[in-house]
Amino acid sequence: MTTTAPAPDTESAPVPDPSPYDALLLVSFGGPEKPEDVVPFLENVTRGRGIPRERLEEVGEHYFAFGGRSPINDQNRAFLDLLRADFADAGLDLPIYWGNRNWDPYLTDVLAQMTADGVTRAACFVTAAYSSYSGCRQYRENLAAARDGVPAEVGLAPQLDRFRVYFDHPGFLGPNVDAVLAALAQLPDEARDGARLVFVTHSIPTTMNDASGPPALGGGAYVAQHTSVMEAIVAEVAEQTGRTHGADLVFCSRSGPPHVPWLEPDVNDHLAALHGQGVPAVVIAPIGFVSDHMEVVYDLDTEALETARELGLPAVRAATAGTDARFVATVRDLLLERAAVERGEDVVRATTGALGPAWDRCAVDCCANPRQKLPVAGGIEEA
Repeated sequence: MTTTAPAPDTESAPVPDPSPYDALLLVSFGGPEKPEDVVPFLENVTRGRGIPRERLEEVGEHYFAFGGRSPINDQNRAFLDLLRADFADAGLDLPIYWGNRNWDPYLTDVLAQMTADGVTRAACFVTAAYSSYSGCRQYRENLAAARDGVPAEVGLAPQLDRFRVYFDHPGFLGPNVDAVLAALAQLPDEARDGARLVFVTHSIPTTMNDASGPPALGGGAYVAQHTSVMEAIVAEVAEQTGRTHGADLVFCSRSGPPHVPWLEPDVNDHLAALHGQGVPAVVIAPIGFVSDHMEVVYDLDTEALETARELGLPAVRAATAGTDARFVATVRDLLLERAAVERGEDVVRATTGALGPAWDRCAVDCCANPRQKLPVAGGIEEA
């Protein structure tokens, strides 16, 4: 017998209250959309570092292999469509804007549009889930620069608040758990039980990791947060399969000079080491990325999987959270959580793992800029 649940009584459901926010801003990295965009985009990314054009053209080959188009902007468009639908389904009437750090639509242009539209205070969801200079403070610097760049004749630019980093939100963890389970199921039957879980994130200089998070917590937040996610996923996979897999946190996409220490081991080196130890198979889980960025489709799908093939090591790359409905709904949850905080209400925060929910406003010198101190948006400095 099949039963049908009664339709929800939407008329009596409480209307979500996003106040004091009158807009949401999706903030992302940006990427080229055609071959002639590639080098100018890379010049934006590396501005001020003195990297020769020849080196940028060499790195650009990664993009040219995919038609000169990064996947990130299309992913953001798809995410925005689903996010707007999620807001509408929840009865949340709030305009959603999208601005990038390094490519069109640029944050400066979007902030000017928001100002012209009369937005006074916006909540910002950044497509980076962890604490580090490049994943948090640099975005806050970009937001401050974009806000300060709004011409006076356009109006007073809105106040901007970034959400807490959300690495431990169940809406991010859940899709990653399911992705690992799905990847394990694709491995050969005889290798599955002994498979090792290789969790991958973007490498950063060790000094940047050391400075990540509030100074009062002693730094190292970037690695600590990834480790917490890794351990939570391993535990949930064990709960669902009855098998506790060995796991490692490894890194990809190193781009600094050889003499500067960056987080290691590199994913390719680690795959070779695991093969030498007799590991029968691996799942490569890109927990450091919220969707299939270029680092995923090139560094992992192209290079790392080719390394595994050359080694004869069975490997499956797990999916990213991407446009999973739970991840989309995470934005709404973070918005309503932060809005309640700003209204002075008690809040129950959704969190998974050992670290507990992160701070709402970044402390002074949280994820410090390694080169110079610049104005930032949404921190204690502005409280």
